[in-house]
Amino acid sequence: MKRYTRGGDKGETSLIGGRVLKVHPQIEAMGLLDELNSHIGLALAHQTDATLRHQLTKIQHDLFDLGSELMYKQNPPQQVDLAIVTELETWIDELETKCPELVRFILPGGSVASASLHVARTVCRRVERELVNIDAAVRQLSYYNRLSDYLFTAARYANVVAGVPDQEYARGASVFQPKTKKE
Repeated sequence: MKRYTRGGDKGETSLIGGRVLKVHPQIEAMGLLDELNSHIGLALAHQTDATLRHQLTKIQHDLFDLGSELMYKQNPPQQVDLAIVTELETWIDELETKCPELVRFILPGGSVASASLHVARTVCRRVERELVNIDAAVRQLSYYNRLSDYLFTAARYANVVAGVPDQEYARGASVFQPKTKKE
């Protein structure tokens, strides 16, 4: 099979159920998912921590599964079990226990491993904004909302692994209330 088909040379592409312009919202969303998955792949290449490597690989597979629901022109099947949202929440909670308490906003960056996760987080937010416009994808919004939270927390954890402190936004006041210890 040849890599090229020439089918899109006139500005159209195929969805299951028919052809659409390449500027169709679903095609735009699938392109953003590809971009997000690529940024997660780049972030994965910078990770040394086995937990993050496992989680990011799982997320890449989940993104392919979620993207498959966007490939239908009409009436997409809802194949993906959104229990993966709960899985992200569990990962967030576990990673957060290993990070310093968050008191101020932080600047994206620190280690290369962390900075790459912050870039993936911003692309994830863009995916989320695009999916709001696609009826078939609205059910997926909770996943992307939680994924951006996960990527933020994973970026902070990557800094912990690298021994690099988060850079706090110095011009702002404390915006998060410190947790009180239960006695």
